Amino acid sequence: MDPLNLVGFARELIDIESTTGREQAAGAWIASALERRGYHVERQMVADGRFNVIAWIDEPAVVFSTHFDCVPPFFPSDVRDGLLYGRGSCDAKGILASQVAAAERLRESGERRVGLLFVVGEERGSDGAAAANTVARRSAFLINGEPTDSRLGIATRGILRLRLKALGRAAHSATPQYGESAIDKLLDALVRMRSLAWPVDPELGETFYTLGLIEGGIAPNVISPSASAEVMFRIVGAADEVLRTVRTLEPAVAIEEVLRVPMVRLHTIPGVDASVFPFTTDVPLLDRWGTPMLFGPGSILVAHTANEHVRIAELESAVDRYVSLARACLASAAVHPGVR
Repeated sequence: MDPLNLVGFARELIDIESTTGREQAAGAWIASALERRGYHVERQMVADGRFNVIAWIDEPAVVFSTHFDCVPPFFPSDVRDGLLYGRGSCDAKGILASQVAAAERLRESGERRVGLLFVVGEERGSDGAAAANTVARRSAFLINGEPTDSRLGIATRGILRLRLKALGRAAHSATPQYGESAIDKLLDALVRMRSLAWPVDPELGETFYTLGLIEGGIAPNVISPSASAEVMFRIVGAADEVLRTVRTLEPAVAIEEVLRVPMVRLHTIPGVDASVFPFTTDVPLLDRWGTPMLFGPGSILVAHTANEHVRIAELESAVDRYVSLARACLASAAVHPGVR
């Protein structure tokens, strides 16, 4: 089997548009590429023709994992000045390519107990990871890939996504005394939120939130009968504690939970640079795949941007690091066979 062309593999995958919900073609390409390299490949159906790709040679003790869906808008790959550009170059198709290259290098050395798990849907609710957890193999370690500036993760924040809804009564804007503005109620609640206290963690810091969506009203000259907003909390502790605080805004607004993913603490290796990260990953939803680790080339600061890119040298060095991490995990699994 020919050695994997890391940049070529990454570029071919990046050039397949796979915005969340449209991952079918990219999944088919990954599965076929791994089958051609002799892997056993399972296409695990998730929804709407979308599927996760699970691949292995021998029963895996260590699994490399990441996602192949991307945020919009799609733009194809390009190489300039030692940088690989394109949607997914950093988050996370470049990472996927490095993981495949690492698995291949380990395989060439005779180590066949490293599997691959590539999932859909990470950018919009992690339905792929949730599905993958139902078919977890008996691996001891899961090494998940996200852009961590080539550092191991110590811990990552969780998320709590809430929808705040306000109801009012429509009236002509010339006679506001006969109406009740839902927008005013919602805005008052959002202003009150700024003064509330949120949980703090000594490693991850303070819980924070962003207001991502807001809508309401039916016309400029009508008192708004309804309004809503979606708030994304990046949590550092129990989601229920944040939810209890938000519920102090009731009954002025109704609180609806949309999504929660817990914070997670991760396995690290002495001597390897490590840090905490403010983002959320699929790791909390893949807890049946083994003791979790987090590592990947690239920076979160360029992920999701119009300038998304990763240094090719960092992709190449990530292959070396994934190999060394896998070997350390395999050694630990041999010494402590029950480790999870």
